Amino acid sequence: MADELKFQEFEEATDLLSADPGASTISASTPGGAGAATASSSDVRLNLSDDEESQEESSGLLRGEKQTSGFWTFEYYQSFFNVDTVQVLDRIKGSLIPLPGRNFIKHHIRSNPDLYGPFWICVSLVFSVAISGNLSTFLSKMGDPQYHYRPQFHRVTIAALAVFLYAWLVPLGVWGFMTWRQNASRQMSAYSFLETVCVYGYSLFIYIPTSILWIIPFGWLQWLLILIAMLVSGSVLVITFWPAVRDDSKTTAFSVMAAIVLLHALLAIGCK
Repeated sequence: MADELKFQEFEEATDLLSADPGASTISASTPGGAGAATASSSDVRLNLSDDEESQEESSGLLRGEKQTSGFWTFEYYQSFFNVDTVQVLDRIKGSLIPLPGRNFIKHHIRSNPDLYGPFWICVSLVFSVAISGNLSTFLSKMGDPQYHYRPQFHRVTIAALAVFLYAWLVPLGVWGFMTWRQNASRQMSAYSFLETVCVYGYSLFIYIPTSILWIIPFGWLQWLLILIAMLVSGSVLVITFWPAVRDDSKTTAFSVMAAIVLLHALLAIGCK
């Protein structure tokens, strides 16, 4: 059956050639046919390469838009809050357990410094200090018949000013001084401003549970809690910033560390 079909095809071709001897035929195995197939495949490859180039250009544009986002755009500030719960908890744990030789910035925040944790830690600390201060005053004078309780809302304002000024101005001063010394002497290594703010913000977390325990109306216990919190959080700052200043002169290095510890102690006493 297949042979009969083949012969019929050849017979039809013969009849057509006899009717029009000048007609041209193209074989599938001719070089022209192979060239056409090659040209079509090259067109396909060109089309694919064009698609890849367009995709690369679009991705490059997207990357350029991300890199050139101005400080007035939402995308600029979104990167400062790009952390998850696991990272925040790990950084809080690192601020509560300072280990000698374990730099907080290098081991916890250098890959992705954030403002999410420091901001909410400062807000929580403001309200915990204000509320615990009111409750502590109320409990200490609860048995006095001449005492009339009045909520002291001004504590919120005072706590907010103290905490946020400390959490922003002190890191700014430390970062500015370290950057200046790095450019002047090339002996002091400097962290970025965001890293400095981040370590200061997380170092304040221990004051939140401490301020809640200040509700207990015992003066000696309150001062003991302040001392413990100050030592723990101060150790985080010393362990973090000492490697950055130790290569400078001894006078400069110890002066910087003394200023950091002193300002931290003033904040702790002010919260009390």
